[in-house]
Amino acid sequence: MLLTITTNRKPATDLSFLLHKHPDKVQQVEISAGIAHIFYPEVSEERCSIGLLLDIDPIGLVRKKNENDFALQQYVNDRPYVASSLMSAAIARAFGTAMGGRCQLKPELVSIPFPLEIQLSGLPVSGGEELLRSLFEPLGYTVECSRYPVDPQFPEWGNSRYFSVRLTNSVTVQQLLSHLYLLIPVCDNEKHYFVGQHDIDKLMEKGKDWLPNHPAKELITKRYLKYSSNLTNEALERLLIEEEEPGEDESVAEEAFENTRKLRVHDQRLKVVCDELLLTGAHSVADLGCGEGKLLRLLLEQKQFKKILGMDVSHRSLSIAHEKLKTERMPEKQRERISLLQGSLMYRDKRLEGYEAAALVEVIEHLDEPRLAAMEKVIFGYTKPVYVIITTPNKEYNVLFESMSHDKMRHSDHRFEWTRQEFADWGNRIASEHGYNVSFKSVGDEAPEVGALTQMAVFSRNK
Repeated sequence: MLLTITTNRKPATDLSFLLHKHPDKVQQVEISAGIAHIFYPEVSEERCSIGLLLDIDPIGLVRKKNENDFALQQYVNDRPYVASSLMSAAIARAFGTAMGGRCQLKPELVSIPFPLEIQLSGLPVSGGEELLRSLFEPLGYTVECSRYPVDPQFPEWGNSRYFSVRLTNSVTVQQLLSHLYLLIPVCDNEKHYFVGQHDIDKLMEKGKDWLPNHPAKELITKRYLKYSSNLTNEALERLLIEEEEPGEDESVAEEAFENTRKLRVHDQRLKVVCDELLLTGAHSVADLGCGEGKLLRLLLEQKQFKKILGMDVSHRSLSIAHEKLKTERMPEKQRERISLLQGSLMYRDKRLEGYEAAALVEVIEHLDEPRLAAMEKVIFGYTKPVYVIITTPNKEYNVLFESMSHDKMRHSDHRFEWTRQEFADWGNRIASEHGYNVSFKSVGDEAPEVGALTQMAVFSRNK
């Protein structure tokens, strides 16, 4: 199993600084089933190539036996000879510092795209050349591949599932390593490890800059998580819904328009929602899609709210919320007021029932049509709070963002952005179908013709 990474960007030896491996040394790192050797087949100012060669111990593989393997699979398999998930483990061990985007001696190199050529021998691809291209070409790679025959002496047996692969692209070394780390196991479709919650975190961390917009993200997620339906559903929800700060285009535009204000736009939005919840007179409130807990902090400051729930699909966001709210150090009575739960708005959840009010702040625009319909049913059909407050971007306001093209949305994860009329049509339909009254309000200063940056709907259930 050999992986080589080559560049001809001068001085090509910069590659050794980025990968933290000295060209004059042959180095080794241990992985769970063997040893990875790191060496430089070619080093010059014009061209530099680093190799990662795996020496897998078959006995070590037997010790890592998968209970789902058939009786002889632990003894008769291709694992010592192919580029599999074991290669991903070796990449993480050998080039962990580079994957983290760190380069102590030449930090300026981290963000520079390098012309890179990658050679992989013996890559098993369950899905053939079409799958291989569908994974790498959307990321800008040129893919050249040849398939090994089952046996050259018996051509009538046809081709195997093993490929020799050459990839070329101009990307940062950190990006390249994240692509290889996730996509090599996806090609192989067989893992040497058990999957669990930590694998979702790996997927989110290594794929955060490219996976949400990849056209094959669902396939990648399913294969990486070994088709575990629970883990796959959670990972896809995190890709779709996980609350994030405004994207670069929005942040730049908002800074220009909001530089005379005392509050950041997002903080202003949360304060308006908190004030609206106070006006309802509700004593129990659920922040659905609570993210890192910014609205929860405001709610805790109000004595009116005796029972507060924060729910999010992201374990990571909830962990940050716990840390920022300092829940472990809260006085007992304060701690009894608040609960943080992991959950999805796509499924009925009895833990949400009984709350007088619910808030969804900048959540719905992250849902595609089927998930939006599921959310509607869960919130308005099953949970039925007396009051529901929903905010979402006002698409009409986008024309004021000089850096945004007319066909672009404020965040890459937004599935839609509505005009005021579209939001009103949706809100009125929901109210009519589920027995609510609804009113619509603007959040922030209104500009002539286009309204405010954010729009809000306040639903109140008919008595």
